[in-house]
Amino acid sequence: MVTGREFRESLRQKGRKKRVVPGFTVQSLQSGVVVQGPPRVSAVRPRQPPKESIFRKAYLRGDLPISLAFDTYGTKLTWKVEVEKLDYHHYLPIFFDGLSETEYPYKFFAQQGIKDMMQHGGPKIVPVIPQLIIPIKNALNTRKHDVVCTTLKVMQQLVMSADMVGEALVPYYRQILPVFNLFKNKNVNCGDDIDYTQMKHENLGDLIQETLEILERHGGDDAYINIKYMVPTYESCVMN
Repeated sequence: MVTGREFRESLRQKGRKKRVVPGFTVQSLQSGVVVQGPPRVSAVRPRQPPKESIFRKAYLRGDLPISLAFDTYGTKLTWKVEVEKLDYHHYLPIFFDGLSETEYPYKFFAQQGIKDMMQHGGPKIVPVIPQLIIPIKNALNTRKHDVVCTTLKVMQQLVMSADMVGEALVPYYRQILPVFNLFKNKNVNCGDDIDYTQMKHENLGDLIQETLEILERHGGDDAYINIKYMVPTYESCVMN
């Protein structure tokens, strides 16, 4: 039987805003409180890269043989030395570390520098592959749409830049393919509207599928089984 005092106390508690307290504490055992739930975790939520990448530090110190030039077509990257004479073991990993950059001019310098070095690298690129895995992994792990799209395009250029690059990447699939599995089915469904990301080659799901197919075609006999292990929904473009 509820007494009048207990009834009035229950009405007072209903009108009072309950206090939110953290879980697994002494406060959570008190009456009239609400235990705070665990924070929401999203595997695809963008993450902040380091404020200063190795590439940015090297550029600000003046350690990179590059400069910004202007002509009638806009801005362009100029090299103070011939690209073929660069030490690829030293400079290429630094430029790849700039893939996580989103600010100008660091983003422009990193992407253009990688493009130039891969065009003139040839056989110098394959021995540097182990040093490129961590920068690629860090860029993909930012989960930022523009950074991931840029990294995927660079990976495609990397595989096509020289012979044996695709096969040299196979042992490192466990480091670089988990993010592929997260975003593989992230396609834009806009109905009858125009998909401008597809026109700009920035549809993440399509880019991942395209990159996986390039990795399989140039990765040798063991490429497909290793891709399938990390991305179970991937279907071979060679066997089919």
